[in-house]
Amino acid sequence: MTLRARVVVTRPSFRLDIGLTVAPGQVVALLGPNGAGKTTALRALAGLTPMDDGHITLDGRPLHTLPAEHRPVGMVFQDYLLFPHLSALENVAFGPRCQGAGRARARRTAAEWLRRVGLEEHAATRPGRLSGGQAQRVALARALAAEPRLLLLDEPLAALDAHTRLEIRSRLRRHLADFDGATVLVTHDPLDAMVLADLLVVVEDGTVVQEGTPAEVARRPRTDYVARLVGLNLHRGVATGSHVTVGTGDGVRFSVAEPVEGPAFVAFAPSAVALYRTRPDGSPRNLWRAVIEGVERHGDSVRVHLEGPLPVAADVTTAAVAELGLAPGQSIWASVKATETHAYPA
Repeated sequence: MTLRARVVVTRPSFRLDIGLTVAPGQVVALLGPNGAGKTTALRALAGLTPMDDGHITLDGRPLHTLPAEHRPVGMVFQDYLLFPHLSALENVAFGPRCQGAGRARARRTAAEWLRRVGLEEHAATRPGRLSGGQAQRVALARALAAEPRLLLLDEPLAALDAHTRLEIRSRLRRHLADFDGATVLVTHDPLDAMVLADLLVVVEDGTVVQEGTPAEVARRPRTDYVARLVGLNLHRGVATGSHVTVGTGDGVRFSVAEPVEGPAFVAFAPSAVALYRTRPDGSPRNLWRAVIEGVERHGDSVRVHLEGPLPVAADVTTAAVAELGLAPGQSIWASVKATETHAYPA
């Protein structure tokens, strides 16, 4: 059952207007910064937030005209919202009961879903005695036990610690792969999106700024936000063949490996940026003068933030910092090999 939607929600200082298409069995992640409108879109799909315009259809059937309780939708909220006075089994049985299933049948369905998520031994446990990961799995089981055709997940891993998140992310991926309906996932975590989703829809300021498979988005970011998420430097310029002029002022004329014409993006990893105290011999291509804005630890390396005609981040070793004497305010030469760049139409 394919989901097709245009969601429009207007607020005094904000307007959300996005389009979505999700095929059966497909997981689409809405990815974006806080305040982009992701959760508003999800709540509109669920019928919890009224739309000012647009439509929602599932396999051709309009959903936007139906109240929330009549939509074939299962939702996992960020804080799970399990009923604290009910056991795990009773929480999961709630969905089938709401659809008219008898008590015995609903409990059998709930028991089967608890088995599927590996929590059958916690059937009698109330939410207050469950770990974060266990509560997340109960919430997912409750959503799926109602046999929805559309599954909505709002930051489903945000409340978990790093270790639990790793395990639950893997489990969740398997459960989503078994679900034959449409799934829309909201997250601001790029790793969750890359691992769980088949398609990414990046939302900024209420509009879709980029969409594609995780590999496509990671390889060709189109906004600074996306470039930061995937760990790339990104600059927009004007291309003529194998050269792209980017940056401020006179800019930097980049030699690139992939010929392109007209408005273009140039992306490259911070690890591709080489730093020199003096102008290097041979004057390599893609060379410019910069000033160090800041230096910080970044995983196993050191990230150096450069300002100048081409603001970039460069990742170097601790030994390189000591050898070059890198410090804020210092003038430095920076370069990137053409083969380390990726150019594509803007």
